Amino acid sequence: MSACRHSIMSIDIMYERNKQHGGKIMSCRSMEMKSKIKLKGKLKFQFYFMLYMGFLMLLIDVGVFTLDVRAGLLLTAFVAIYFIGYGIVCFRVKPVIMNELVSFATQYGQIQRRLLRDLELPHALLDDQGKVIWTNREFEKLVHKEKGYRKSITTLFPSMTKEKLPGRGEEVFTEMDVNFENRDYHVRTRKISLKEMALNSDILEAENYDGYLIAIYLFDETALKIALREIDDQSLAVGLIYLDNYDEALESVEEVRRSLLIALIDRKVNKYISALDGISKKLEKDKYLVIMRKKAVERLKEDRFDVLEDVKTVNIGNEMAVTLSIGVGLDGLTYAQNYEFARNAIDLALGRGGDQAVVKTPENVAYYGGKSQQVEKNTRVKARVKAQALREIITGKDRVIIMGHRMADIDSFGSAVGIYRIAVTLEKKAHIVINDVTTSIHPFVQLFKDNPEYEEDMIINTATALELAGSNSVLVVVDVDKPSITECPELLKSCKSIVVLDHHRRGAETIENATLSYVEAYASSACEMVSEILQYIGDNIRIKPDEADCMYSGIMIDTDNFMTKTGVRTFEAAAFLRRNGADVTRVRKLFREDANEYKARADTVSQAEIYRNAYAISICTSEELHSPTVVGAQAANELLNIKGVKASFVLTDYQNQVYVSARSIDEVNVQIIMERLGGGGHMNIAGCQMEDVSLMEAISIVKNTLDTMIQEGAIS
Repeated sequence: MSACRHSIMSIDIMYERNKQHGGKIMSCRSMEMKSKIKLKGKLKFQFYFMLYMGFLMLLIDVGVFTLDVRAGLLLTAFVAIYFIGYGIVCFRVKPVIMNELVSFATQYGQIQRRLLRDLELPHALLDDQGKVIWTNREFEKLVHKEKGYRKSITTLFPSMTKEKLPGRGEEVFTEMDVNFENRDYHVRTRKISLKEMALNSDILEAENYDGYLIAIYLFDETALKIALREIDDQSLAVGLIYLDNYDEALESVEEVRRSLLIALIDRKVNKYISALDGISKKLEKDKYLVIMRKKAVERLKEDRFDVLEDVKTVNIGNEMAVTLSIGVGLDGLTYAQNYEFARNAIDLALGRGGDQAVVKTPENVAYYGGKSQQVEKNTRVKARVKAQALREIITGKDRVIIMGHRMADIDSFGSAVGIYRIAVTLEKKAHIVINDVTTSIHPFVQLFKDNPEYEEDMIINTATALELAGSNSVLVVVDVDKPSITECPELLKSCKSIVVLDHHRRGAETIENATLSYVEAYASSACEMVSEILQYIGDNIRIKPDEADCMYSGIMIDTDNFMTKTGVRTFEAAAFLRRNGADVTRVRKLFREDANEYKARADTVSQAEIYRNAYAISICTSEELHSPTVVGAQAANELLNIKGVKASFVLTDYQNQVYVSARSIDEVNVQIIMERLGGGGHMNIAGCQMEDVSLMEAISIVKNTLDTMIQEGAIS
């Protein structure tokens, strides 16, 4: 490559000196080139054709001599004259032709060089290390450098690294975008093989060129991108606004003032959308359709949808503040697709508890707000409708397979037991899928194993479940709506009929194409939901005491002994289970834990770090513990008993992954924190799993996430 660079620089020096000394060097160089140039192609054929014709006439002359001597002599004289003329052409005319060819090539090369120098497109040549070896005037004007700049291209464009340029592989062209002095450029690069140049050249044939050059061209696309951004900002976005608690808020105010409350809410929504140059249209008593520009959505994002808090200030004596759910769809290919995105977004917002905004695009889903607990509905109409639908689905199938999430807890197992009882009562074969029995559910699983009242295949593993699954089986998924963390994700593809029963707030990843989906974020636990379904599934269902204990335990664990996220319906479900044989004393005995787990939990609490005076962060050791993640979750609950702690995070290194258990009371939404880390859950109970990181790295990630969200205003 150094030889190549030296040759190019030598040519440049000769070109400059030739201009200074009247072209003497150039003429000498031309003579040298003439001596090396060999004819080829059509010109070579024309020269040698005349020679071949002379030899042909000699052969004819020999034949003529045998027929007539005088004619042969005459032809011999003609052939002699022909060869003399050919010699004159070769030795006198050919150099003139060569001189003209070289002169034309030299002038043509100079014209090409000048054209490249004066080309209005910034253009440069680099060596294989990315070092600049030649530039044209436009490039020099762009980068404010004089002719002869020989440093790396990275010194001019930091993002144009060597890795982004064509290398020694088969790659010939590359493209990239760079920003220089607040202008956008599209850069195209092309690899030029010097070996190919040498093979196609009559001059460079003697040397071995094994390197390559890189030609770069810069296209100014600033105006184009400004126009595209302007068009994108003016594109249509569709939004849906729902009042979460419309009926409940109206019931809490006097009848004569209800119309005033409705009018104030309408005015608040319309004024807010009008300020964004948008249009809002009331579809129903508690639903609005919103049309706005994408630019307006960006303003909403910057303000973090402050209308969610603003509408809560509407108060004319109503005991319950009005909350909104907002779904926005944008960047779709059509207006209809944007509307479909908005519908999906509003479903996510409602499924996550309301009082929040969700923005959905083809690439991702963004969440804003969600700081209020969802108020439970007093009516059980929905539970009754879902119970009847579940009964019809199970009745039409031969087999019921019940599955929860990985590393099942008592809420997952208890709700699965409830569905098992429904299936058995409807005279259908039922199985519960569990791979690893954790210490938290081991005492409850033992209640059913080796119990003559239950079949041996009541609890199966995933391999057996996949063999049993088929078109005539229904899969009931409990306590989870995220396919990737179910006990056996492959089962979702093997069963055509899928039922989902979950109480977690919905995230971007959900089980699609479910025949029946019953997701209620206000429910305390999946066991509470199944307990309500049991009351409406039929009159002949009788729950056994062991089954009632499991479901009652599930409610107790998820509500932290009825201290968090409990409502009227939670206690009604617990009362129903007590009437069916659940015993608090038996449940308490089942919850007794191993001494090592108790000590580990105590150590986790004692070693907690209080970050930013509000967030407790600790590590739970997994040594000598059968289910360290359960212990970590229990420790996270206990850390909330410390004064001033808004949220707690306990990290556990288990099975080559770092499990994070996040808990809060009411000041911080830990769900949105865990979603930033790839997890999810509830506003007060959430978690995530990290791979390929150490505990110390995971703690740093959690702290950085908290810092970022506090800075953005997502959490306080």
